[in-house]
Amino acid sequence: MTEPVTVLVVDDQPPNLRLLDAVLSPRGYRVVTAGSGEQALAVLKDSAIDLVLLDVVMPGLDGHEVCRRIRADEATAFLPVVMITASGDQEKVHALVSGADDFVTKPFDQAELLARVASLAKIKRYQDTIRRQAEELASWNRELEQRVAVQVAELEKVSRLRRFLSPQVAELILESGDESLLESHRREIVVVFCDLRGFTPFAESSEPEEVIEVLTEYHAALGDLVFRFEGTLEHFTGDGLMVFFNDPVPCEDAPLRAIRMAVAMRTRIRDLAESWARRGHDLGFGIGVAQGFATLGRIGFEGRLDYAAIGSVTNLSARLCAEAEPWQILVTQRVFSSADGVAVGNDIGDLTLRGFSRPIRAFDIKGLDEARLSS
Repeated sequence: MTEPVTVLVVDDQPPNLRLLDAVLSPRGYRVVTAGSGEQALAVLKDSAIDLVLLDVVMPGLDGHEVCRRIRADEATAFLPVVMITASGDQEKVHALVSGADDFVTKPFDQAELLARVASLAKIKRYQDTIRRQAEELASWNRELEQRVAVQVAELEKVSRLRRFLSPQVAELILESGDESLLESHRREIVVVFCDLRGFTPFAESSEPEEVIEVLTEYHAALGDLVFRFEGTLEHFTGDGLMVFFNDPVPCEDAPLRAIRMAVAMRTRIRDLAESWARRGHDLGFGIGVAQGFATLGRIGFEGRLDYAAIGSVTNLSARLCAEAEPWQILVTQRVFSSADGVAVGNDIGDLTLRGFSRPIRAFDIKGLDEARLSS
């Protein structure tokens, strides 16, 4: 149900107030009266008024001054005002200059008065509708901005997590809301380190654009496999790339998963190497895989955090990778033994690796026993 239009009638003569009330109230208007300009301004401050009928000649603040103050107040600047004036064009002009929307001359004609009041009341309703819609739009915009801010924050969070986690693991952490998995802790992991053979002379003898093109293809090929096997990307620097398994989300088959990923990487990079060779680039590929305990967690500074593994196991995988011949996958005895007999490889004996006081028994992975893998 539509609320009745509230009209403030301002006149210092009580008979005039009663007359206007008698004209307006039977037509459904709610009439509020004020006997002075000061009282009218007080009513406007405290009450919701739709239209003002304002007498010009009053003691104290006259109608012109009241109208000017109404227009000067942001809350009532667009409130419809009808001034009741004496006859004369000059007086009418003065009313309009003061800010009145319309005027009625004394003695007023009831039909004319009601027509002017109805017209301005309709305009006021339109203004209220526009203002309400503007407020709703502003509220929606604020809500939208808040939602966008939340979504941007989530996207930034996803982006940070996906820098080092597979999409599956990143989504798991985001859905659970539990980032405690990324706090510093100790765990046994399987680390895969790989890089290109012949990359340094290739980079020295090639144009930067050629190097970037090769690295782009190389990283895309390996990155897809890291995500497919749900490994955690620790870092990549140039042609070097390190991935580990069993953290931050545990996996029971970490050694086997690491070997399977390494074999898939070798196959994919062999295909790429053939295309590189046709472009005159002689590049090979080597991988090292080791298992051991490490301390893991986020490192860096605000705005640039990485998830890292600290421990000798990372150095061991890097040393095995450096020892590997082109297209060779070298793994420690522990990794080979833990692969459930699925990995097919040769025992190449003990290796003396820089930074390790004791020899390391290593195995050269030739492939996978597909029969056992599928059983």
